[in-house]
Amino acid sequence: MKALMPRARRKPRIGTWRRRGHSQPRNNFFPRPMPSSIALLSGVVLAGGLSTRMGSDKALVEFEGVPLWRRQYNLIAQAGAADRMLSVRAEQKWPPLDVTRVVDATPESLGPIAGIAAGLAKSRGSHLLVLAVDMPRVPLAWFARLRERCSDRIGVIGARADGNFEPLAAIYPQAMLPMVRAAVSDRELSLQKLIARAVDEGFLRVQEIPDAEAVWFENWNDPADVSGQR
Repeated sequence: MKALMPRARRKPRIGTWRRRGHSQPRNNFFPRPMPSSIALLSGVVLAGGLSTRMGSDKALVEFEGVPLWRRQYNLIAQAGAADRMLSVRAEQKWPPLDVTRVVDATPESLGPIAGIAAGLAKSRGSHLLVLAVDMPRVPLAWFARLRERCSDRIGVIGARADGNFEPLAAIYPQAMLPMVRAAVSDRELSLQKLIARAVDEGFLRVQEIPDAEAVWFENWNDPADVSGQR
């Protein structure tokens, strides 16, 4: 009989994500989705922005008859968040009493990184789903895709073809809390830099965002953005 030669092991397909001046993250791409091993998923809607260009609190702007904060709050539940939170400023008094509020630990407004830190600090889960209040086009399918690639102490972040990350519709591992807290404490407020480091250190995997899906991540900053969707 003809001897069987051992089959050569195929190298995994590497994603096309690239970032100028940033090395390819090690072991963060896989040829097929990985089964989720999230022990408990928490979720937070980031609604603490100043809404300067909108002229009023954008969280209360209605889309399809529902306030944006409620729309996003419902979505994170559908995505599997067992406990949900709303990240707001201390002076925002409108959230209902049955909604868990998390308030930034710092008195000044430091942007979304502070809301992520507050959410991770109060989260009961092994992972935290983060969703900005002003991104109502993000579909449930996006978070299903991210969950498939999460594993113990590792979350998933989206990245566009130009290398920019989408940090406000992502799943972060609880293990990132010390890193995020340190960045807030040091006033290193760039989420792009923080996430690049987290990818390098193995806390986050990268999920590529096809150009056709980039519209999902458009945020609404002024009244024209809202009226254009109606």
